[in-house]
Amino acid sequence: MIKVFLIVISFCSLLFSSSQILLVVADDFNASKAQLRAYEDDKLVFKNIDVNLGKNGLGWGLGIITIPHKSDEPIKIEGDKKAPAGIFKLGSAFGYEKNLSLNLPYLYADENLICVDDSDSNYYNRFLNFKDGVKSFEYMKRKDNQYKYGIVVLHNNEQLKKRGSCIFIHIEKAKDAPTVGCTSMNENKLLKVMKWLDKDKNPILIQVPKVYLEEVYKLYPELKEDY
Repeated sequence: MIKVFLIVISFCSLLFSSSQILLVVADDFNASKAQLRAYEDDKLVFKNIDVNLGKNGLGWGLGIITIPHKSDEPIKIEGDKKAPAGIFKLGSAFGYEKNLSLNLPYLYADENLICVDDSDSNYYNRFLNFKDGVKSFEYMKRKDNQYKYGIVVLHNNEQLKKRGSCIFIHIEKAKDAPTVGCTSMNENKLLKVMKWLDKDKNPILIQVPKVYLEEVYKLYPELKEDY
């Protein structure tokens, strides 16, 4: 049976109901390094986790809300090697193990699973277990093990052409090695974060240059005291 796996999920109609937040803050739009903190309700759970961003830094992505920003700042487009900035729901976890005990939906990344980055395809920004008729995609089962564990970032759910696809939080290629548009970190720390995340707590990723922290605090004031 042919299966199509949606990267999108229905997100809660109450935007600010999330009780689990990953906050990633970079120095500026050009930075390929950042720091991650994790919160549950108003408590800091993980702090100062080093993460890698896109080789070319950050560009405004398409998430659950638009943070007010300047019109001349970079936006995320397909192939720009920028990680998306903004506020995003977190979707399924994925990995190479057939079964992994998590509180997130889990997608087994076998040799047939692909993610489509062809913006002319009806399957753009989607997972498939077939590749017939798809011009451009990436295999989820990689030889370098960067996708051994990962989390789907729900960026560009509406599949707008050329606005970016297949955005994940995954294992870093090497310490301080930038990505081509995702957010990466140490394997052990990523696994701890994955095991902490819970779909029933509406987890989100907030990823911004530090100049926009004040805008984030207006939306999520419980984060301000700990940063």
